[in-house]
Amino acid sequence: MRDLAGKTAFITGGASGIGLAMGHAFAAAGVRVMLADIEAKALDDAVAAFKDNNLPEVRGVVCDVRDYAAVERAAHETIAAFGKVHIVCNNAGVGGAAGAANVNLTDWRWVVDINLMGVVHGVKVFLPLLKGHNEGGHIVNTASMAGFLPGTGFGPYTATKYAVLGISEALQVELEPAGIGVSVLCPGWVATRITESRRNWPKEYGDPPQSGGAVAAQIAELVKNGMAPSEVAELVLTAVKNNELYIFTHPHMRPPLERRVDRFLAAYRRLGVAPQERA
Repeated sequence: MRDLAGKTAFITGGASGIGLAMGHAFAAAGVRVMLADIEAKALDDAVAAFKDNNLPEVRGVVCDVRDYAAVERAAHETIAAFGKVHIVCNNAGVGGAAGAANVNLTDWRWVVDINLMGVVHGVKVFLPLLKGHNEGGHIVNTASMAGFLPGTGFGPYTATKYAVLGISEALQVELEPAGIGVSVLCPGWVATRITESRRNWPKEYGDPPQSGGAVAAQIAELVKNGMAPSEVAELVLTAVKNNELYIFTHPHMRPPLERRVDRFLAAYRRLGVAPQERA
């Protein structure tokens, strides 16, 4: 999708962090934007800021991505506002507890319902709309480097990001013949409010679990000093234009990723499979 002007983007988790930054990047490229978020006040403030900057083609819709019907309603509002959708960014996400002993079943369900099922709902609702207008399109699913590099202690978070990675890779193969691109965003540490995810803890889940002590505090410090969301959004914009599958953000995370690949190859060598030269 080299020419984005006049297209429409739908972005979940759009009231803050990476989602809001993507909204700014797309709007600056001439894209009409529907921001979706569970936080009504933050959403209103975000949309108002766009209008103050003379970017009126940005609107907001309250949406809990855990709820398939809510995502359907948000899609209907987007079509009513803009007629079509071309870019779908399934970006909403939460962190969860750290440490296997600290993660209860409620925390698992919360993280899976948002990080994984939120993506599933977005794809299920919007894919027919992307195919229906025959103008092509693009899906951006937000995963994480945790989808490649486990070890933070955030088991549910890591599991969902592995799943989003797999979904995205499968979709890319399936949708390429239809002219619909797919990107999976795999950021490292980004300065967002993800460590404050429990501000939106659902009341029906009861009291939230503990955050994970020292591990969670260390992660929070890394996030606080992370990359600016605006830098990530520019990488997303480029990837959509160039139809790039993987969006990486932090070059210093390449070596541990290569070491992980080397462990895979070592396992094959133990089977007697000779290594091949890398491209």
